[in-house]
Amino acid sequence: MLLLAINLKGQDENERFGREIDRGAKLLEQGEYAEADKIFREVIKNMKVLPTNISYYFGKNSFYLEKYKQSINWLSKYMELSGTKGRFFDDAVLHFEKAQELYSVQREAELQYILDELSQETEIDCQDQDKVICPVCKGESVIIKEGKFGQEYITCPYSNQRGLLTCQEYNLLIKGELKPKTDR
Repeated sequence: MLLLAINLKGQDENERFGREIDRGAKLLEQGEYAEADKIFREVIKNMKVLPTNISYYFGKNSFYLEKYKQSINWLSKYMELSGTKGRFFDDAVLHFEKAQELYSVQREAELQYILDELSQETEIDCQDQDKVICPVCKGESVIIKEGKFGQEYITCPYSNQRGLLTCQEYNLLIKGELKPKTDR
C-alpha cells in the first residue's frame, strides 16, 4: 500500500510538471520568453527525470533569449534523444543551425570587443628593440594586391623603406591611431 502511495505521488508530480511544461510551451509560442524561461528552469531544477520535450522547449526558448550556446546544448540533447523521428526534430534542427551561426557571430563580436579594449589600454613592450617588423607589409615595405591587370605593388604607407616601425609607431598602429605617411 505504501509503494502504491509513493507511486501515485510521483505520478501526480509528473502530471503537475507536465502541465507546467505545457504552460511554458504556450508562453514560448506567445513570445513571452522570460516567463517561459522561469517555468522551464523550475521544472528542470525540480523534476527528477526530464522528458525529452523539455530539452526542445528550453533550447528553442534560449534561442529567442539570445542565449545561443545554451540553445545549442539543449537542442543538441533533444536531437540526440529523440532522433529523426522526434515530434520537433525539424524545428530543432532549424533553430540549432541558426543558433550556431549567431553564436559564432556573437563570439566574434565579443572577442573583437576584448581585443579593442586591450589594444586601447595596453602597449606592446618591444623588448628594447629600436624597430619591429610592420604587420601590414610583413617587413617587405610593399603591399602586393591583385588588381585588374595582375599584381599591383604599393609602397607600405606605415613602415620605413625596410618594412620596419618604431615601437611607438607599432603601438599606435595596433590601436588604429597611426596615420599613413604622406611623404611617399
